Amino acid sequence: MGVFNGKIVWVTGAGTGIGKAAATMFAAEGAKVALIGRRLEPLMEVYGEIVAAGGMATAEPLDVADRAAVDAASTRLIAQFGRVDILVNNAGVNVSNRRLEELAPQDWDFVIDVNLTGTFNMVHAVFPRMKDQAEGLIINVASTSAQQVSGLSGAAYSASKFGVRGLSLSLTQEAWKFGIRTCCLCPNEVNTPIMTRRKVQYSQEVLDQCIQPRDLAEAMRFVALMPQRTSIPEMTIYPTVIRTRTPAEVGLPD
Repeated sequence: MGVFNGKIVWVTGAGTGIGKAAATMFAAEGAKVALIGRRLEPLMEVYGEIVAAGGMATAEPLDVADRAAVDAASTRLIAQFGRVDILVNNAGVNVSNRRLEELAPQDWDFVIDVNLTGTFNMVHAVFPRMKDQAEGLIINVASTSAQQVSGLSGAAYSASKFGVRGLSLSLTQEAWKFGIRTCCLCPNEVNTPIMTRRKVQYSQEVLDQCIQPRDLAEAMRFVALMPQRTSIPEMTIYPTVIRTRTPAEVGLPD
């Protein structure tokens, strides 16, 4: 029996990277996991891994930026499972042309819609059920870009993650009286597919020194195992090896 036996966990961006690591961790510990993401194929791959390992999951193809679709999916999932104990808001995107002098308005909209509005849409979907339950945990994956701006992350990504952090801390302030706890995870560089969107590609040696998705899953496990009386509003996570950035990475003159 796992430590999350009987818990219902929704994970967005569950097809790859941090979301996949979180989903497989919660499932391995006994939770029933709703795998949420835009693309069915990677969700089904994660679903297959979980079921093959003896876990329980369901795949829910969904664009978190589409509020009507989120509301419809949440209705289906709550009807299926009866409750939702943990929401992991992990879905996130970035674009290649991310510096202000090259950032296109449509790319700004895309990043904000998925990263920030998508996070709100999922919170809005689970909040009434968690309130009725008088308990629940919302884990929002932000970034150290939510604490300090960087040309490496870009204006749109930084703005979206500052927004996620603001939303998360607002939930901590407002939702406790309903038994709902919130944690904002702010990791630095994580070795996920989003790294391939950067113009400067890293060697495997550097990627191995980054935070790994399973490390973030372990952080979520730690947060979720805190007793109801204890809350961790925010957690900042860095790789041990701190690298010096090149001008090409951060967008500064040589």
